[in-house]
Amino acid sequence: MNNNKGKILLVDDEANTLKVLSAILKKSGYDVYTSRTAEEAMGRVSRLNLDTVITDYRLPGMSGAELLDAMKEKGYRIPVVMLTAYGTIEKAVDAMRRGAFNYLTKPVNPDELLTVAREAVEKHRLMLENISLKSQLKERNSFKNIIGKSHVMQDIFNLIETVSKSNSNVMIIGESGTGKELVARAIHYESLRANGSFIPIDCAALPEELLESELFGHEKGSFTGAYEQKTGQIELANGGTVFLDEIGELSLNIQKKFLRFLQEREILRVGGKHRIKVDVRIIAATNRDLESEIKRGNFREDLFYRLNVVTIHVPPLRERKEDMPLLAGHFLNKFNKANNRAISSLDSEVMRAFMDYDWPGNVRELENVIERAVVLCPTDVITMKYLPKSIREMHSVDKGASEALNLVETEKKLLLGALEKTSWNQTKAAEILGISRKQLRTKMKHHGLLPE
Repeated sequence: MNNNKGKILLVDDEANTLKVLSAILKKSGYDVYTSRTAEEAMGRVSRLNLDTVITDYRLPGMSGAELLDAMKEKGYRIPVVMLTAYGTIEKAVDAMRRGAFNYLTKPVNPDELLTVAREAVEKHRLMLENISLKSQLKERNSFKNIIGKSHVMQDIFNLIETVSKSNSNVMIIGESGTGKELVARAIHYESLRANGSFIPIDCAALPEELLESELFGHEKGSFTGAYEQKTGQIELANGGTVFLDEIGELSLNIQKKFLRFLQEREILRVGGKHRIKVDVRIIAATNRDLESEIKRGNFREDLFYRLNVVTIHVPPLRERKEDMPLLAGHFLNKFNKANNRAISSLDSEVMRAFMDYDWPGNVRELENVIERAVVLCPTDVITMKYLPKSIREMHSVDKGASEALNLVETEKKLLLGALEKTSWNQTKAAEILGISRKQLRTKMKHHGLLPE
């Protein structure tokens, strides 16, 4: 990786402007390239690994705004900074509306140039880091198929390593779709029981009479339909781990029998007479508030404390958005392989939409969204078109509000610049901005700039 601060392309038909701005940026450590036309600039954008383009709005032939549009159309996600002159308030607003990263007014203030250049380069490099969907993830960003570099996930990785060395029961708490079973599997396969069975049981999937038989087994003839003896899942897991998902769904009757098993480490098959010693580790998971369920009389307090020796809270996806690029890359690679596709990346707007969305279905929902997009998208870049309607609509609302705010801030900044340049002489400021004094006062009133 280069040690320079970044690669910047300057586009302006005025040789002196290119010379001055280039000198300022080079002195600060940037690699600087120059072009006199937008057409020449497009060729350089395609050949150079640029971090930012700074272009004049007015250019011979293709304008700076048209250059911005052409770059977007070609799929380049390089921040573009627009140079505008005083008296062109509409052009600055238009540039922001078209998607410019920022704008600078001529004559350019050197400090402002360096600040905007730094912010643009940082934005571009962060975007590249975040949406780089490489198959090789950093070792510590992945743990037994659990993906995450956020502090909370790193803490979970450390906790898994610690608790896996013991035989203590573990309670995993988290919303549906957060990956609780992945955590349970990681604990098992890091433990001394790794060579034993890992048996997951969904406590919400079976009615009480079948769940008891599923857990503890039954003897032949113990109930109608029991035509032969059945070994229960707990017994089958002897020497390994049983994962009880949605433990809060157990009936009080099953809770009582399960508590006895935890106390005695013995099971009694339905209809059986002899107790069977079993050595298993129990990992339970729930999306319910079990302490509230205890107060309501729906869950046994003694069972809760037996299970809840160590607690691991798996956060919802909305609380660890910094893991989004890694997760997206992981699932893209997974479904590329499954569907024999070679989609290279997600469009930057797709990633912004992902970051804005609350993900009520958590990681499972993200996985489903990316699988759907891989199946439907015919190109090598997934765009907004292939996301579910709920995500598109939410992003559209957020984007519209953000753009409106940016335009308001842009106009206010231009007004203040002209007013400060003329010591708040409204007539002269209006002349600089190319509008009438009446229009200026209307805009000043709108932005709260009129003195009381």
